[in-house]
Amino acid sequence: MITLLDVIQKSSDFLGGKGVEGARLNAEHLVGHALGLKRMQLYLQFERVLTEPELEKIRPLVRRRSQREPLQYILGEIEFSGLKLKVDRRALIPRPETEYLVELIGVRLESSPSRILDLGTGSGALALALASRYAGAAVTAVDASPDALALAAENATATGLAPRVKLLESDWFQAIAPTERFELIVSNPPYLTAEETAGTAPEVREFEPRGALLAADEGLADLKRILVAAPGWLAAGGALALETGIAQHAALQRLAASPDWAVVESIKDLTGRDRYLWLRRPA
Repeated sequence: MITLLDVIQKSSDFLGGKGVEGARLNAEHLVGHALGLKRMQLYLQFERVLTEPELEKIRPLVRRRSQREPLQYILGEIEFSGLKLKVDRRALIPRPETEYLVELIGVRLESSPSRILDLGTGSGALALALASRYAGAAVTAVDASPDALALAAENATATGLAPRVKLLESDWFQAIAPTERFELIVSNPPYLTAEETAGTAPEVREFEPRGALLAADEGLADLKRILVAAPGWLAAGGALALETGIAQHAALQRLAASPDWAVVESIKDLTGRDRYLWLRRPA
């Protein structure tokens, strides 16, 4: 007879032996997901004896995690800025750093934008979070990956925000009409170097889409394209908010030193590292 606590402990030991960080927490999430229980409910049922059909639900999930598949992909969802979003291998897993970008935008915008553009939307996390925050805004979200756009569409429908979020296949601004203007443009583009990508955890380099991670020119290629082109699609006084790599701000600030930008602000993440750029067009 195997109890719920036995399974959690054995799964934790197994995952730890495979190099999984936070093995006990991962085991609890996986077992809870398989049994349809929240973590607090697990604690109240530690002595419960599991049936063979229940164990058969748990084993493949633990096996997948032992192969370093990200926990979020196995669970199939993540909470982001108060929204429950589907996640799978079609797009990057939304990070806390990107969620913090939403908060920074809320602090810095003096008024609600009427039109927002999200470049490289992936799962749709940024676009949907901003659509939820700014109820009067029309949001356009673009991505070069049809698979990512399909995932974003599923999330837009699930969150009830589909009527206000237009999804468009585009290589950055390529499919955006030159006459369109936005009060806010946001992007979390690829910004890792080849060396940085190779040095990431197996969960990242082996499972998440490489095209959403890696950029040429020391990770700067896509950031530079966006920074140079964005003024042509921003309304007067409009803002550009970028998530970047932590060693890229000097080069980007040099590029932004032009009459196109009235404000260029480097902002640190919660660990104190340069992570975001906030730029404003002249009014």
